[in-house]
Amino acid sequence: MKITPAEISRLDTVNLDDLVFGTTFTDHMVVCHFDGEEWGVPEVKPYGKFEIAPGAPVFHYGQALFEGMKSYKDAAGDCFLFRPEENWNRFNASATRLAMPEVPKSVFLNGLHQLVSLDKGWVQAGMGNALYLRPFMFANGEFISAKRAHEFTFMIVASPAGDYYKGTVKVKVEEEFSRAAKGGTGAVKAAGNYAGSFYPTKLAQEEGYTQLLWTDAATHSYLEESGTMNIMLRINDILVTPPLTGTILPGITRKSILKIASDHGITVEERPIAVKEMLDCLKDGSLKELFGVGTAVTVSPISEIAYRDENYSLSYSEDSWAPRLRKWLLELQHNISDDPYGWRVKVEPSFESA
Repeated sequence: MKITPAEISRLDTVNLDDLVFGTTFTDHMVVCHFDGEEWGVPEVKPYGKFEIAPGAPVFHYGQALFEGMKSYKDAAGDCFLFRPEENWNRFNASATRLAMPEVPKSVFLNGLHQLVSLDKGWVQAGMGNALYLRPFMFANGEFISAKRAHEFTFMIVASPAGDYYKGTVKVKVEEEFSRAAKGGTGAVKAAGNYAGSFYPTKLAQEEGYTQLLWTDAATHSYLEESGTMNIMLRINDILVTPPLTGTILPGITRKSILKIASDHGITVEERPIAVKEMLDCLKDGSLKELFGVGTAVTVSPISEIAYRDENYSLSYSEDSWAPRLRKWLLELQHNISDDPYGWRVKVEPSFESA
């Protein structure tokens, strides 16, 4: 891996205590090109703009994907990644679905370790603080005929981050637009999945809601996701989440929370959840909590749910499951608690993947 350090850091010009999520970037980035046959030598270089042809097929046919992950700093100043091989596996599952080349583990993992090592000063210690990492890949080259590309660029950029949502989260049950359909790309992190969600989300936000609560495309009768989050419901004393049926992203935070909850004695169910069941549980009081989970949001309690002309409220305390699960997860990620799962990976500049 070629490493070209930035001559001057921009860190002193940034207020890390006053961040808007995803708008501030660190000093370096990872870049690696695929020429149609093999990957070239990856490079860590100063963050900056680069040239791309107007005829690059990513602009015309949307062959683009990304991952979301974080690095955390403990009290001793060491940095950690959280389950990075899970992100690498999901990245390549997305690549396969979009007819893009798989990225070698050495490029993906070594790139993360080198980037975080160089930009370690951008990672704030403290619960809830992190360095958000964005590996992504797009179709490069130059043509506008409707076919899959053969040249690609893989990159990783990093952005210091605090909380994703400020204040309470209010959601509206969506019954007209769909996020994903059976046989589509809902289970992978295709860039186009998010582009298609922006317009209906904009309409909901104009009504005062934070996000949509997406339902299945076929009938709009079953819950799926909410914005950038997988969803979980506490019905009485059972934690329920929709199953991974091909239209829902297999979230790494989702997977981790389900394991942590189970190991803390919470009964977990992965099963279809009808909108009607959620409404009935809201009315009879058995729905105690509804929250989203994801890399960016960690665990985010939802305080208000809108369905047609009705609005329902939920309240939370320190004893609620959402803040407790968030605390358990963050303590593991920040090297405060033990890691019985081997999920926490210390960042090493000399790291070499197997």
